[in-house]
Amino acid sequence: MNEECGIFGVWGHESAARVTYFGLHNLQHRGQEGAGIVSNEEGYLHGYRGLGLLSEVFSNEKRLDKLRGDGAIGHVRYATSGNGHVDNIQPFLFRFYDSQVSLAHNGNLTNAKTLRRELEEEGAIFHSSSDTEILMHLIRKSTKETFLDRLKESLNLVKGGFAYILMTEDAIYAALDPNGFRPLSIGQMKNKAYVVASETCALEAIGATFVRDVQPGEVVIINDKGLTIDVFTTQTQPAICSMEYIYFARPDSNIAGVNVHTARKNMGRNLAKEAPIEADMVIGVPNSSLSAASGYAEYSGIPYELGLVKNQYVGRTFIQPTQELREQGVRMKLSAVRGVVEGKRVILVDDSIVRGTTSRRIVQLLKEAGAKEVHLRIASPPLKFPCFYGIDIKTRKELIAADLSIDEMNARFGSDSLAFLSEDGLIRAIGLTFDAPYTGLCMSYFNGDYPTPLYDYEDEYQASLKDRKSNF
Repeated sequence: MNEECGIFGVWGHESAARVTYFGLHNLQHRGQEGAGIVSNEEGYLHGYRGLGLLSEVFSNEKRLDKLRGDGAIGHVRYATSGNGHVDNIQPFLFRFYDSQVSLAHNGNLTNAKTLRRELEEEGAIFHSSSDTEILMHLIRKSTKETFLDRLKESLNLVKGGFAYILMTEDAIYAALDPNGFRPLSIGQMKNKAYVVASETCALEAIGATFVRDVQPGEVVIINDKGLTIDVFTTQTQPAICSMEYIYFARPDSNIAGVNVHTARKNMGRNLAKEAPIEADMVIGVPNSSLSAASGYAEYSGIPYELGLVKNQYVGRTFIQPTQELREQGVRMKLSAVRGVVEGKRVILVDDSIVRGTTSRRIVQLLKEAGAKEVHLRIASPPLKFPCFYGIDIKTRKELIAADLSIDEMNARFGSDSLAFLSEDGLIRAIGLTFDAPYTGLCMSYFNGDYPTPLYDYEDEYQASLKDRKSNF
């Protein structure tokens, strides 16, 4: 499972591009497919982007040296909309006869197909297959007097999950959708430069102090005068993506004032309350499940042990030369510690289950290493419904829990028992205090209750509900 990208922007720093590079480095977990930076040198925008990890794209320092100026925005990408071609790597840079604009986007638009078709029928020409470019066409189409007014009008036309950062000749703009599906935070550096980032861990990387979160429906303007907060809509309903807390965000980030590590540890504690089992040890699946595993161990009183070791050097480009190795790819990423698990009853804590392939293989690894029992505990509810706001799950066919019962999944995985955290246990673990119906969280992956209309995806979603059991 992947979330598609991370965005970062800075205004008022003499080495803006390098600051952006370091900020993006701490957002690399949000996307490894491509990266790019656009800088502002006295009103002229320079850009460079490419396929690969941030360090690969900017392996030649001269590329960064050419991105001069005291303003910059950057992006790391995993594709959910559009293919992996370099034309889809952001930030996009547009040069018009009267202006220059750069644009970066985190999320997924649910009415992108309709808007694109309408724009193309009116003569718009798209240079990418990404839904990000749509906003720029809407801005250019607007007849409002100022750029800010054109932006606000356009933001009310796009639907779904979006966090945008734009840069013009004289300012950076950041905006968050009316539900705030994706996190977006503002910080300030010691030299008073303002930064905007997908996660607070990126602020820490460049020594910035957290100022505030961008709220749903807001537009943030940063220029030489400082920071200004505006709104493009007051029709908001906070519904932060619960998977940010469960899986996507780094444990050292804070989202809506809640530390991700603490939330995950609480998930583990609540899971131990709801699904206790006698065992000799608790182990977590590296790396996103370690916080939950420690919470489970702490509450249950069962020792936490290092039973699985992750190979940190198996990256996205690792070559699996034969079909046999592809099928056993988990062995290249994870190793069971025989000296720890042999002859023991093990509680294996994982953050979520998507297709179930990895869960089955990890259980097999542990049993081959001599584990006497493997009790699988999942620190989130069963994933039964697709996401349309920026996670690469678009059909129920991809989700094993949509078709199989817990007992059937347990038999499929070869585990001795299987239990999931309840929806209420997840909500209490995160602890947001927004009003109902969404308590500040989007839980649609678990219950099919989507906070917004699905627009272009509605027919696809309804069809998926009628699908019979898939062949996993």
